[in-house]
Amino acid sequence: MSELAVPDLADVLAARERIAPYLRPTPLYRYPALDALAGAQLRVKHENHQPVGAFKVRGGVNLISQLSPDDRRRGVIAASTGNHGQSVAFAADLFGVRALVCVPEQANPVKVESMRALGAEVIGHGSDFDDAREHCQQLAARDGYRYIHSGNEPALIAGVATSTLEILAERPDTEVIVVPVGGGSGAAGACIVAKAVRPAIEVIGVQAAAAPAAYRSWQARALVEDVSGTLAEGLATRTAFELPQRILWRLLDDFILVSEDELTNATRVMIEKTHSLTEPAGAAALAAVLADRDRFAGRNVAVVCSGGNISPAQLMQLWAGR
Repeated sequence: MSELAVPDLADVLAARERIAPYLRPTPLYRYPALDALAGAQLRVKHENHQPVGAFKVRGGVNLISQLSPDDRRRGVIAASTGNHGQSVAFAADLFGVRALVCVPEQANPVKVESMRALGAEVIGHGSDFDDAREHCQQLAARDGYRYIHSGNEPALIAGVATSTLEILAERPDTEVIVVPVGGGSGAAGACIVAKAVRPAIEVIGVQAAAAPAAYRSWQARALVEDVSGTLAEGLATRTAFELPQRILWRLLDDFILVSEDELTNATRVMIEKTHSLTEPAGAAALAAVLADRDRFAGRNVAVVCSGGNISPAQLMQLWAGR
């Protein structure tokens, strides 16, 4: 294992100050129709209302705002299925930094269009995130760009953790926070804040059963690889990331896998009941709650809707044949 610094609550509080001029707090809403389905007091943290439609923008602004003059001059590069890339593109545009983003060749076109509109150069490579990531690392080494890993960056984790600060400031009676997991930065950030504020708060990560690398790594307390066959590209990683996993091994209370059918159903439910667009990864937390109602019954539960960048084709597929 490397010596990557693990962010603490002080880092998250500093990140909140850095991002405040650029990003407003997102809503934390309760929907009686969701409560009735879940049998719990649910509140949805609407990270899908961010300017790029996803939570990762918090980390991008926090990291790029702190780049050295040399890193700004060299430019930055990242690999992404879309939301991390949008985060980097948004922040690079704010601070006048050149940005390149490597994406899978069949990446979500909504996310690709957003990255390009923000001024990033988008490079399609390979069939999935890990193919794009390996190509990204090669370009960074060859051309000297500042590589921004989607998980192994303390400033990214501190930035995305500000979402949990907002949850607990608005609802200090929150008992459970349920967070989607792809690389794990969001869940790691939630753990850092929740356990520092009140250790009794339960933090639960949720991943697709069709892409369980982070789940299996958490179970094994070792980094493992697995398949990545989920429709939720925000959860589609074949490898686990070291820094988020180190935090999750120490602080995460539990980890749940959800099926593709559960993800699809939860995406439909979230869109229908909250009246806002949700991508499948953003509905993963709700999918976990609906799959195990007894576990959450009667509790104050925050579910993180991590993103809303769903393509028109994905939307049509959700209701096909119904």
